[in-house]
Amino acid sequence: MTVRTCAAIAAVLVSAGCAASTTEEKPPAPVNAKAASMQAGFTSMDRLAEAAKKEGELNVIALPRDWVNYGEIIDTFADKYDIKVNQLEPGASSRRQMEAAAQLKPDVFDLSLEVAVANAPRFAPYKVQGWHDLPDHVKDRNGAWYAGYGGYMSLGYDSAKVKAPASFADLLKPGYTVALPGDPRQTAAAFSGIMAASLQNGVPQVQRGVELFTKLKKEGKLAEPPAANVVVDWDHLNAERAAEPGTSWKVTIPKGSPLGAYYVQAINKDAPHPAAARLWQEFIFSDEGQNLYLKGYARPARGEAMLMKGTLDTETAARLPAPPGPPVLLTIPQTDTAKTYVNKHWAG
Repeated sequence: MTVRTCAAIAAVLVSAGCAASTTEEKPPAPVNAKAASMQAGFTSMDRLAEAAKKEGELNVIALPRDWVNYGEIIDTFADKYDIKVNQLEPGASSRRQMEAAAQLKPDVFDLSLEVAVANAPRFAPYKVQGWHDLPDHVKDRNGAWYAGYGGYMSLGYDSAKVKAPASFADLLKPGYTVALPGDPRQTAAAFSGIMAASLQNGVPQVQRGVELFTKLKKEGKLAEPPAANVVVDWDHLNAERAAEPGTSWKVTIPKGSPLGAYYVQAINKDAPHPAAARLWQEFIFSDEGQNLYLKGYARPARGEAMLMKGTLDTETAARLPAPPGPPVLLTIPQTDTAKTYVNKHWAG
């Protein structure tokens, strides 16, 4: 290469550098706090956080602090982004959330699947950054709602008094005293306990579940939770109890009864703090937020993808009871049919 050629190349590089340095950067697009994604509305997480901080507050509803670690989740979000979180009616049911929305004005919801599906037009579509990690069957394709966490129906039992029940049918054997967490006509967890007992080859047969608990009641084996040595409830609640120091409480998910359910998240279409609502969703679906659910013994919706990426807290995940297989998720028609049957045939 000649000296002249080298000089020419050097001149081109210098010229290119000068040209690059004088190029004006385009100003970022205006913030759209009601956009359907972070990229479309804010272009970056920093701008989303800045917009949410200007709003200053977030209204949440139906999030008890002792439910799936929501106390730590709320406090971590508030401290991380300097946003005041207003906790409205922590004990509200999914239906109550929708009934109270116009009056209480929550920004976000935490709902059962059937209530979310029925009220989809009332939600603002928004797809979090981890959208593709969420299984297709637990999210609305337009982003109106999407599963945040879930669990399996389980049997918690006092291992100092009874052996681990291998199935719901085992509960009819001598020695077991069984409790549901409420009336299945009114309490979602109790209804799900009936449906877990009803499963046969993965297919729900509500009559089968009602008959089992009717037999337990006739034999004097059905009791209130404090007096029972077996409690039918979600695995995150039984697992949390089993983790208490010095307890003999253990938890199992019976083979043949892998009933699962998800709680889904949604943004109020009329959210008074739309940017904060979207930041909340990004936080609870981030690796940090999903692992905080896991810390509360819930199974994060992005868990499988996080495991593959190496971001799941596997030490914490190991505390959960091993499921006997993929969860059986009730369809909306199955749920509606079963609730009609339970309301008619349950002898409270």
